[in-house]
Amino acid sequence: MNIVRAKDYKDMSKKAASVISSQVIMKPNCVLGLATGSTPIGTYEKLVEWYNGGNLDFSKVVSVNLDEYKGLTRENDQSYYYFMNDHLFSKINIKKENTHLPDGTEPDSDKACSDYDKVIEAAGGIDLQLLGLGHNGHIGFNEPADEFIPNTHCVDLTSSTIEANQRFFASYDDVPKQAYTMGIRTIMLAKKVLVVVSGEDKAAIVRDAFFGPITPEVQASVLQLHPDVTLVADDAALSLIK
Repeated sequence: MNIVRAKDYKDMSKKAASVISSQVIMKPNCVLGLATGSTPIGTYEKLVEWYNGGNLDFSKVVSVNLDEYKGLTRENDQSYYYFMNDHLFSKINIKKENTHLPDGTEPDSDKACSDYDKVIEAAGGIDLQLLGLGHNGHIGFNEPADEFIPNTHCVDLTSSTIEANQRFFASYDDVPKQAYTMGIRTIMLAKKVLVVVSGEDKAAIVRDAFFGPITPEVQASVLQLHPDVTLVADDAALSLIK
């Protein structure tokens, strides 16, 4: 594992964006695995900045996202498609038909998951997968469990996740209770993995995930077995690493 230490969130975002930029420059038709959440936002902002400066061309890039809420349309401002479009897709020259997320509007979970696995396979697999890191070690919506689930699957959101999301919706009934997520095998088959982590509140899970035992109780720990992982983290997130 290659650990890149950053001073702070802004520096982490710049360094992570540099890794992604190198991938796009070296292979213009690459397949990027993308993530949502607060941590990658700064990375996307930097990519947009460099695109606007004429330094990057996304016209041949294909993207596949980690996950999507089941039951939300792309137009819903809490959907992950909306997030990606707002922070990245609408601000660069990536072709909309080359941007992929699980279909949250497909009620048949087996079909939605199978279809998404076929999309990734048809794209030729993932060249670079961007990941955030949850406080409990989750990557995508792969939460602590007694196994690593290999392929795209439907997950029941935890009560704490549902409650945390309630503030974004009109009522509890409107909050998604399930999500579709890329599986661990799919993530592990990516040629390169880039993990971005910021903040002292993530220090314990950075230690446990990357320097502790490999266990499905900490899903990100499986990344220790990947041959090409770059962890870009700020000093606070690395504060428990000697």
